[in-house]
Amino acid sequence: MRNADYLAPSPQGHAGFSSWLLRVCLAVIISHSPLFLSRSSAQYNTDRLITIGRSALYYEDYVLSMQYFNQAIVAKPYLYEPWFWRGVAKFYLDDFSGAESDCTEAIERNPYVVGIYELRGLCRIQQEKFAAAIDDYNHALRITPDNRSLWHNRVLCHIQNKEYEQALAELDTMQAHWSQYASNYTMRADVHLQMKDTALAVQALEKSLELDPYDGKTWAVRSLISLQRKEWPEAEQQLDHAIHLLPKNGGYYINRALARYNQNNLRGAMADYDVALDLEPNNFLGHYNRGLLCADVGDDHRAIKDFDFVLNLEPDNMLALFNRAVLLDRTGDLRGAVRDYTKVIDEYPNFYTGIIYRARVYRRLGMTAKAELDEFKVYKAQLYQHLYGIKPKQGPRSQRKRSDIDPEKYDELVVADEQEPEREYQSDYRGHVQNRKVDMELLPMFALSLQAQQDEVNKAPHYDALADEFNQQTDVRPIYISNQHATLSTRHSSDYFNYIDSLSTAINQLHRTREAIPLLMARAVAYAMLQDNEAAVSDLTTCLGIDPNQPLAFWQRAVCQTRLNLFAAAEEKGTQLATAGVMSDLDHALRLSPHHAYVLYNRACLYALQRDYQHAITDFTAALQADPHMAEAYFNRGLCLLYTEQTAEGISDLSKAGEQGLYSAYSIIKKYQKNGKR
Repeated sequence: MRNADYLAPSPQGHAGFSSWLLRVCLAVIISHSPLFLSRSSAQYNTDRLITIGRSALYYEDYVLSMQYFNQAIVAKPYLYEPWFWRGVAKFYLDDFSGAESDCTEAIERNPYVVGIYELRGLCRIQQEKFAAAIDDYNHALRITPDNRSLWHNRVLCHIQNKEYEQALAELDTMQAHWSQYASNYTMRADVHLQMKDTALAVQALEKSLELDPYDGKTWAVRSLISLQRKEWPEAEQQLDHAIHLLPKNGGYYINRALARYNQNNLRGAMADYDVALDLEPNNFLGHYNRGLLCADVGDDHRAIKDFDFVLNLEPDNMLALFNRAVLLDRTGDLRGAVRDYTKVIDEYPNFYTGIIYRARVYRRLGMTAKAELDEFKVYKAQLYQHLYGIKPKQGPRSQRKRSDIDPEKYDELVVADEQEPEREYQSDYRGHVQNRKVDMELLPMFALSLQAQQDEVNKAPHYDALADEFNQQTDVRPIYISNQHATLSTRHSSDYFNYIDSLSTAINQLHRTREAIPLLMARAVAYAMLQDNEAAVSDLTTCLGIDPNQPLAFWQRAVCQTRLNLFAAAEEKGTQLATAGVMSDLDHALRLSPHHAYVLYNRACLYALQRDYQHAITDFTAALQADPHMAEAYFNRGLCLLYTEQTAEGISDLSKAGEQGLYSAYSIIKKYQKNGKR
């Protein structure tokens, strides 16, 4: 047997030396793996653990990221970074108490990092510990007194604490330093509104809009004052601006519907309620008021559905129950109407409108005795109270506050008890963990995975001939194809940690270079599952050093390097050279496996990330020629067509993606059709 087939040093020739060198490389890779070193904490590379943890944070895998930070804390508990970043992960998991505790630990280790005070301040705000949050901002401002975000948040905390004079004093200081800062005037308006000084609030809002007419939230606050004053045309116009700038806020549509209704624009009000409930399907006000409006225009069955929804949310809402009873009465469900009327009357025995309505239904059902009992109750009330029947209400419907449960106001539109301005806290640290969710986001690349993808598109796992061949020829865990990175539970991540340890041990015991390939491939996939993309790239590079004719290795290395690039871009590092390497890997994979649908799809995604949409469209088209049922390719090609203003073609592709089960495509289609884009 040739010397090149062994991983043992040989003094005979170049092949023996190469094998020996490869064994050394494998040993180095193993010895530098943070997971392999989990058995020996003294050798931890803590900086790398923190980097991998931050990468997991970037990809929103918060539980996994905490495990990396936990290892870093065990290795070097005196460092502040892992405590801080673990606090960030807990913050995004809504564990505000735990995040606050971690920030406190970080501050004990380094009390001069502003971002820690910022994060702890936000955690305390979420727990309504506004005084403690103010204390954090005081500490931070001693370090960076010109940090406007800290001033901004501290003012909002004073407002929440009802310390209005202190808030105004700090706003005066901010105005002296940042005279063109529009939010200063918005916050000042908030203070004046809390102090019931509407005139000064309007002045402050007008100044804010003069400085920044593109702040949708300020327009929304201005509209609240107009609504309170019943200045309906002005409120509608202001909400038009707010909705144009912030079209995804359901509350704005509900408020505009109120303004439109009071101008007798029933069609416009109905359209606004529909949009609001598309955005916020569980919105109580939207369903209740749309139900009333549907009842007004005779759409009784749709109104019943809205009140059914309200009663699912609030089963004891007697006013909604009475409205449903009236609708059931009108649509012929008389026994259902009696059931609902009776529940309301049991709750409000002197609700004579309800008693009269129930008496009418009793007569229609032929239950004369019960009808007469109800009518006699009303007759007695008329004698005592000088009532002469129930007079229909005239003129436009008024409004009642949600907490007002007077049954006689059953047919009045509902408004929130208090509509306070939205208070948006600022934080520089949020820039470290990017919020990458957008309305029209490309679906990610396909990668190798240890978990089969089960999603809305495919009930069966994605199939790939190369992956299937790998699974049949090796004894390692099977690999699958997925374009969704699974968020790992503690149990799953621990399983993968152990799996990597076992693979590392097996690799270290090998003597033949080629025997290492499937183990290295499997370990690279496991590393990628654990967000250690750098280690995955290293293993795949070693694989390709042994055998450069592996399309799977080129494919997976391109994906892992892309993930590293995206994280590096978020950290404001250069990625041009690495991006060229990704393209080279995908080109190599296609030379080895021409017309491979998943690799073509991935190369198209890379072009799209570079905003080279024409090349992306070409590759998505080639991927669809190889696999005409790839919904993801239709979806992404549709977006690229929309980006290049080929709207009709883009909508057609999105429709095909929707037909194949990718239902999120329909929301984009709806958006473009509503906006009248062609």
